[in-house]
Amino acid sequence: MNYDPRAWAVHKGSEHPFDQAASPIDNGTERPDPSRYTARAFFEREWHRVFTRSWLLAAPASDVPEPGDWVKFDIGPESFIIVRQEDGSVAAHYNVCPHRGSQLVSGDMGSQDSFTCPFHSWRFGIDGHNQHVTDAETFRPEVLCHGTDLSSVRAEEAVGLIFICMSDDAPPLADYLAPVLPMLETYRIDRMHVVQHRRSDWAANWKGGIDAFYESYHLHAIHPQTMGVIDDRTHIDLFPGGLSRQFVPMAQPNSHFADQTGINPGIAALLKDAGIDPEEFEGSAQDSRAAVADAKRERAARIGLDYSHFSDAQLTDSTIFGIFPNAQIGCHPEAVFLHRFKPHATDPEQFTYETTILYRHVDAPGYGAPGWMGLGTDVDVTGATRPEVVHTGLGEPPGMGEVLDQDSDLLPIVQAGARSRGFKGPLWGEQEARLRHFHAELDRWLERK
Repeated sequence: MNYDPRAWAVHKGSEHPFDQAASPIDNGTERPDPSRYTARAFFEREWHRVFTRSWLLAAPASDVPEPGDWVKFDIGPESFIIVRQEDGSVAAHYNVCPHRGSQLVSGDMGSQDSFTCPFHSWRFGIDGHNQHVTDAETFRPEVLCHGTDLSSVRAEEAVGLIFICMSDDAPPLADYLAPVLPMLETYRIDRMHVVQHRRSDWAANWKGGIDAFYESYHLHAIHPQTMGVIDDRTHIDLFPGGLSRQFVPMAQPNSHFADQTGINPGIAALLKDAGIDPEEFEGSAQDSRAAVADAKRERAARIGLDYSHFSDAQLTDSTIFGIFPNAQIGCHPEAVFLHRFKPHATDPEQFTYETTILYRHVDAPGYGAPGWMGLGTDVDVTGATRPEVVHTGLGEPPGMGEVLDQDSDLLPIVQAGARSRGFKGPLWGEQEARLRHFHAELDRWLERK
């Protein structure tokens, strides 16, 4: 190997425990068959051997704060109702009536003390138990004894997020997330609430979405507007179970950017975002990242927040965690970006990209989510209102901001290339180590019986 993805000075001089590199994992150099992006048989095997057996990120816990609060979680061919119970726990039921199969809810979320089937008015408690069978006397007991309750799956909470699992054989969620769980806990996502929720259908395989978001190698080519402010010299950590972490340095130039010292408009915006006047800043672009960390730490202390446990990188960088199989969590002390790549119900060459921003509101001058997240002035950041889900269909401009819209334009082009006889499979470099790690774990799951 002539390249170490942890060799760049992302954490230069840091002895903070959070910044310490994980033990290296070598996933080899194999070139996988490109049919994994197009073949229906591969797609169906993924569903049955991966998605039905692993823990899936279903919803932020803040969406169901009180008993009876529920959210609908759709993925692949399945739909689930995630609902808060009277004892404070969460339950997850298949969104299907046991009578004739009608779905029970069609909205994104709500609050009620029971669920009534719109077809024949069978009613179920939030715990899934049947409360009423219409004209029960017209059913032979031998029919109803087959079961009239909702079918349920496992549901557990961790770090302010709700996960579900369709398998009884999977380990507890805490064990599944163990390598990254303590790191995620430092962000206190449980104190955050949703301020933006968007859903967009893209003409590509769901793994194409994973691949695009799991590396920064493409920034210089696809997102030239980020060149002055987001460095592609990142720090990558791989963990067992297909989990991963990446620090993407902010407030410093990309390695391909011509001017490595000047305070360009992008860096100036991030300095201002941290409370630093760019006109008075005397350092170069190589000093701006550290200055942002110092300023955010000072501001936190001034407004009564405890940032003492965060490393400088946590205060400045986009610190990203990959959660197998289909989620990525971008973490900051003030806000968290949830990305989910949800396979289509039937088509291996479509997926739904779902992005949710959670924010911890503090009413203090200068405090806010990182400016590059693009939250407009019209966004209610107080948590008083939960925004509706904005859903754009296949071929519609997603309206997710310039960078994400660029990704949505490119991925169908990549998908078209994956179908070509001339494409023999991806050639992943070490900047794409998270991709190889993810696909290696995927293959391990697919080989299980």
